[in-house]
Amino acid sequence: MLLIRSSAQRWAQLTDEERGAIGEGTMALGEQLHADGRYVDGAGLADPSRSRVVRRGEDDEPYVTDGPLAEAKEHLAGFMVVECDSEEDALAVAARLPDAAYGGVDVRECAPPLRPAAP
Repeated sequence: MLLIRSSAQRWAQLTDEERGAIGEGTMALGEQLHADGRYVDGAGLADPSRSRVVRRGEDDEPYVTDGPLAEAKEHLAGFMVVECDSEEDALAVAARLPDAAYGGVDVRECAPPLRPAAP
């Protein structure tokens, strides 16, 4: 999984053309990976100001706060799930994302899917 990071401060410094090029570059990479049969899923995420965090307190009752943490300078901007042959392959794909030059891209191996117990 490629976790695409961004920074509101860095994003604000970009021109409209630079922002457009990031989007176009990301779409082009996704289309190429899809054509190669390697693209599994992906999405951009809404602005972090629209995020909420749900936790359970000591009384086990859920409570909701704004999120992500206000102290964070970076936020998760999107993700892409890609089939890769190796860690090196995944790192090479991540390096092709335009965001690698701006906010960074985390590369994480996906754990096997959880399956509910059979009835």
